[in-house]
Amino acid sequence: MKKNEPNSRRKALKGVVAAAAVGLGAASVKAATPKESKTEKIAGNITMQDDVPLFSGHTILGNLVFIAGKGAHFDGDISDHTDHVLKELEKELVKAGTSMDKVLKVNVYLHDLNDYHGMNKVYKGRFGKNPPVRTTVATYGGVPGDSLVEIDCIAALD
Repeated sequence: MKKNEPNSRRKALKGVVAAAAVGLGAASVKAATPKESKTEKIAGNITMQDDVPLFSGHTILGNLVFIAGKGAHFDGDISDHTDHVLKELEKELVKAGTSMDKVLKVNVYLHDLNDYHGMNKVYKGRFGKNPPVRTTVATYGGVPGDSLVEIDCIAALD
């Protein structure tokens, strides 16, 4: 390969270093492509505790939106809880400037693995024709706040 060849190892290595820096939370990274990538983290819908920021409902980095886990904190069954959580997830996605159709990755945390089929019935079809990848696990000790399910996700910006 020639030194200035577009697909040179040097250019590839710069791309890997830039991606690693973003993954490690670097504040600013020069992209390997001519386009500049936005790497400033933007927090939204911040929850405060004792006048100190506790966590964000979502954060944006570049063209990705990370949505915090949503739970259902009321009496009900897995269908009620799953429907509520998915609606809350959708509201947060809209606040962040994206939608359910743009979700790339979902994590589902169940209080009890026996609720898997009930959760799945409500979950099915909620993310459009091209559903995101998903991980589903049962949590040891349950989901915080007595929710039967908690869901978080990563989406692309519209």
